[in-house]
Amino acid sequence: MNAKWTARFINLASHVATWSKDPSSQVGAVIVRPDRSIASVGFNGFPRGVEDRVDRMSNRSSKLLFTLHAEMNAILAAKEPLEGHSIFVYPFQPCAHCAAAIVQAGIKEVYCPEGTAPRWEESFSAARTMFHEAGIVVRWI
Repeated sequence: MNAKWTARFINLASHVATWSKDPSSQVGAVIVRPDRSIASVGFNGFPRGVEDRVDRMSNRSSKLLFTLHAEMNAILAAKEPLEGHSIFVYPFQPCAHCAAAIVQAGIKEVYCPEGTAPRWEESFSAARTMFHEAGIVVRWI
């Protein structure tokens, strides 16, 4: 994908991230078909119908138990097979759990910012290993 389209989709993932009510981390994901049309979007938040009350959002332990990550939300919201598609994620790379779902969904490319978040580094490292072993191309932005 050329730089113009990559920038568009990363910027869209950044915008979708703002839809999250998480007070500390807002993550967005955009799944794109090979023809560069959008298949699905997602942001981190509680599942549909689950109350995103302030007390749950402000308590890190409960928030982590209730939160569905942006990548998983985008995969679950897609109404089609995702084999051969690309996913754009902002502002972090996918965690290990989302990486496993990306691999299982058949997504072939991941576009995300390069960098680290120290508390997630073990998960990020495992995700990079899964992507490498599964032949998923990661394009660092």
